[in-house]
Formats: sequence, C-alpha cells, structure tokens
Amino acid sequence: KDHNQINSKMSKLNSELLSSSIADLLAFSQGQKITLKGEEKQGKVRKFTESIELQIALKNYDPSRDKRFSGTFRLPIVPRPKSSVCILGNQKHCEKADQLGVDKMTVDDLKKFNKNKKLIKKFAKKYDNFLASATLIKQIPRILGPGLTKAGKFPTVLDENDNLQEKIEATKATIKFQMKKVVCMSLAVANVEMTAAEIALNVQLSVNFLVSLLKKNWQNIKVLYIKSSMGPPFQIFF
Repeated sequence: KDHNQINSKMSKLNSELLSSSIADLLAFSQGQKITLKGEEKQGKVRKFTESIELQIALKNYDPSRDKRFSGTFRLPIVPRPKSSVCILGNQKHCEKADQLGVDKMTVDDLKKFNKNKKLIKKFAKKYDNFLASATLIKQIPRILGPGLTKAGKFPTVLDENDNLQEKIEATKATIKFQMKKVVCMSLAVANVEMTAAEIALNVQLSVNFLVSLLKKNWQNIKVLYIKSSMGPPFQIFF
C-alpha cells in the first residue's frame, strides 16, 4: 500500500523535465553554455562545491491559520558532505569527538556563553548541525536559552551507545522541513559533485516527503525549482 501511495505521489514530478533540468544545472556548473527560456547562458566553474537547493512555493496554505508543519527525512546521499558538526557532549562523547577530530563543547564550555544572545547566535551560525548527549539535552535550553531552536538547529540526541561517526553521517544526510511564517522555503538537497541519478533521487525523495507533510499534498505545491548555489533556478513543477 505504502509503495503505491509513494508512486502516485511521485508521478506529479515529470521525470523528463527533472532530468533535463538537472543536466542543464550540471552543465552550467561545469562552465558550459546552456539555453534557458530561449536565452543562452554561459556557465562558470566555481572554486567550491556548489549545493543544489530545492526551492518551494506553497499555495492554499495560510501560515497564520493552518497548522505549521515540520519533519525530518534521511536522504540516501549526503547533500552537503562538508557540512559542519559540533558535539555538545558528556565526557565520553567529547573524548570520542576528539578522536574523530570533530568540534565539541562540554557543559562548562556552554555555560561560558553566559546566556549572551549575540554569542549564542554566532555559535548557532558557525555549525550546520549539533548533536547532544542524551544526558545533556534537557539542560541545553536552560544553559543556552532558545538560541539553537530559533536557528532551527536544536541538537539531535546522542544516546550512550550510539556510534558517533555513524550518527554524524546520518545527521548530515538528514534534511529538515520547518514551516515558518512564509509560504516559500529552500533547502540544500544535493550538490554538483553528485551524479545526475543521485541528484534526481534526492530531489524526488525530498519532494515526496514534503508533500506527505502537507495537508492537501500536491494541491499545496505552487511551484518547485532546483538551483545550484551560483546558477539560475530551473522550474521542475508548474
């Protein structure tokens, strides 16, 4: 049953349009010329790995009245391999973080922020993801205030017996849809180093998951675009 449901949801994304959009997006990021809406555009190779964002505009959705939605989904391929992580850890997790060469903070380190909003905001901005030991997670709002939550980066729980390396990989592969007060959203779901097939898979799974969170499913989607960091947007749903 579930499989059929997913297939029927997937059919709304035209796979040919998706494939041609991804091909053009990749060509542009490799410095080739592409034709977009009848105009020639000269691509450019960047000195960094561009992310590929999924940009979404919703319809029939009123953020002030309708229930806000949020959800997390693990993609098969990590969209941003270089995304940064910080461990807010107990002694065991901090030692493990040191072994892996991953940034970490102890409770005492966090207390040094002294609830300074500016410093905490800067700290939240510095990392893409936070992981916190289960024993600490309840203390975090008390020590740091709402800063990480406001930034949409409340830590993922690290259980005592979790394999830290695996948990970091899982966190990097997880995307988060969080509806704020606007009807447009964008998030990184892939990067230009991935193959076209991998990008298509990540895009489709991200879209399907978002659709499953929406009250009216596809009827809440107005338009969808994919866009590399420095490239033009390509519309993949009308």
